[in-house]
Amino acid sequence: MEQRVSVITLPVTDIARSKAFYCAGLGWEAAFANEEVVFFQLNGLVLSLFRQQGFVEDSTRPWQPGHSSFALAHNTRSQAEVDTVFAQALAAGATAVKPPQATFWGGYAGYFADPDGHLWEVAHNPAWPITAEGETLFAPQ
Repeated sequence: MEQRVSVITLPVTDIARSKAFYCAGLGWEAAFANEEVVFFQLNGLVLSLFRQQGFVEDSTRPWQPGHSSFALAHNTRSQAEVDTVFAQALAAGATAVKPPQATFWGGYAGYFADPDGHLWEVAHNPAWPITAEGETLFAPQ
């Protein structure tokens, strides 16, 4: 198996609300959308919002609201950009989980939850450069 993540799928309770959060609220552009699924083309990977009931039927995994055991991360080029993205998410309907602050690892980060409770970290890691194309480069310290 090649070391790659191709798609991240988030089950959502309301496709229209989630699409509005990501598109109108955060300014993202959907590559495809219908009543069941929304796809966002990211830097070499796809984020999928899948209607909760369809996800349950497809995966055969029972729905467990509020039990998100992962976080998606959006790295930024500066500390100020963390604050800007965090404020944009809150204005779009996100819930603040941990306000942006200095981190133990020398960066600056905060967490918010989208309307379905999916956890997002917004972070600036000065040791991880971001290319002009928006790709975050892992740079061991």
